[in-house]
Amino acid sequence: MEKQFLIRAAAPADVGELLRLIHELAVYEKLEHMAVGTQPMLHAALFGERPVCEALVAQSGGRAVGFALFFPTFSTFLCKPGLYLEDLFVEPAHRGLGIGKALLQRLAALTVERGGGRFEWRVLDWNEPSIRFYEGLGATLLREWLLARITGPELERLAAR
Repeated sequence: MEKQFLIRAAAPADVGELLRLIHELAVYEKLEHMAVGTQPMLHAALFGERPVCEALVAQSGGRAVGFALFFPTFSTFLCKPGLYLEDLFVEPAHRGLGIGKALLQRLAALTVERGGGRFEWRVLDWNEPSIRFYEGLGATLLREWLLARITGPELERLAAR
């Protein structure tokens, strides 16, 4: 069966559709209140003077139905670069067609092409379908590692010290 989708690098014209998909992801993850980014913010992050991330778009029927947003990392232990997948999302109506797997395969290929030693991402602990999917691809869940985050006023206070 021929695949009915295309995986490609995001272009500036995709920013509106990417933001729509990011909003859909936030709703799915029950984090809609945290999705406060705007098109100008996302455009600057992806295509501005100093881009800080990249994105892949999954397209089907001439429209964006999924995306992967990622950025470079570095492993001090491996002394090699890597990629960190910030978000991956495929619209529910397009799941089960191999789009998520194709996005991850392209990111793994980019990691290898760029001389990387690891490709990492996080998954919510309640998202069992995704956990099973990732483990089926060979991913190892590092349950002993916890995410530490500082935002908002706490970030400002720490920066001012």
